[in-house]
Amino acid sequence: MTYNWKKSAIIVADIALACYLFFAVTAFNKPDDQQAVCTKVEINIKDGKVDGFLGTSEIQDQLKQSKIYPQGQPMKQIEVRKIEEAICQNPFVESAECYKAQGGQIKIELTQRLPVVRVKAQNGDDYYVDAHGEMMPNTRYVSDLVIATGNISRSYAKKKLSRLGNFIVQSPLWHSQIEQLNILDDGTVEMVPRIGDHIVYLGSPDDIQQKLDRLEKFYRYGLSEAGWNKYSYINLEFDNQIICKKRKKGNKNI
Repeated sequence: MTYNWKKSAIIVADIALACYLFFAVTAFNKPDDQQAVCTKVEINIKDGKVDGFLGTSEIQDQLKQSKIYPQGQPMKQIEVRKIEEAICQNPFVESAECYKAQGGQIKIELTQRLPVVRVKAQNGDDYYVDAHGEMMPNTRYVSDLVIATGNISRSYAKKKLSRLGNFIVQSPLWHSQIEQLNILDDGTVEMVPRIGDHIVYLGSPDDIQQKLDRLEKFYRYGLSEAGWNKYSYINLEFDNQIICKKRKKGNKNI
């Protein structure tokens, strides 16, 4: 009778695998683990370019009001999907991910919606527009965000104003320089700078980078020599040129 070494090796391997699975299951299902409670909740908010717009304390309060704040709760009873869904009800949250970690920790990572412009339209509308062109309720104040006034429909804010606001927020120079956008009845844009007693006429909110690149060069090589208050109106509407209106003597306004 010959001994089947191949068959014996397969049997030994099966036994080893069974033992591993047994110990793995028992190791990950210890009574202590099953009875563990959440000892720490870590909340990480991404895309915080607008400081203080959304804080961890607000998320904590929201979960506590919904009676699903996980700290002190048994880990096995915590429903991470339910926490995610509750956080996403916040109008300032774009997405949320919640998961359990070792040591009784619950980790929450969320991405906040980024406001790029505040709209205070002549029709009474008052809201924020986010980076995707969606409306956000005006329930708080952001001091360093550009304000848009004038004849602004929600369609215009979504299609036109959001692109201009995105460009301004992403640019350190223009984010610090542009204080207000005024939308005229024909949809063209005037800009009010923080430095310089003049109005910048952008025209239609298209070719934004090219127009503001021209304005930057004019600021650096034109106004720095002529003086910031020499002109009352700077027109960027036409390609490859800047048309300026000189200020009348003794008149500081347009």
